[in-house]
Amino acid sequence: MMNFSLQSFYAFYRGAIRNSKYRWWIILGTLVYLLSPLDISPDMIPIIGQLDDVVLVTLLLTEVSQLVMERIKPRSTTTAASSASSESSSGPTVEVDAVTLE
Repeated sequence: MMNFSLQSFYAFYRGAIRNSKYRWWIILGTLVYLLSPLDISPDMIPIIGQLDDVVLVTLLLTEVSQLVMERIKPRSTTTAASSASSESSSGPTVEVDAVTLE
């Protein structure tokens, strides 16, 4: 029998969505599953029926937002570094000798 846990599913999903080769297939498959009337737990059952959909939406949004943030982060650090270097190159450099006070 296969040992299934929510943690193993999360690890598989995260690994698959982070692989650029499968990313769009995983996103498309998740959206099709969410829109499909066929579910692991039917939506007609209160609370339990919506639980699998909520877990999948949360997982999808979390992973996609992390991917977007990772993509934006290098751009913002590059922009900040280039603006800092342009500011330092345009102004005079002041050298200071440090002295310890006792």
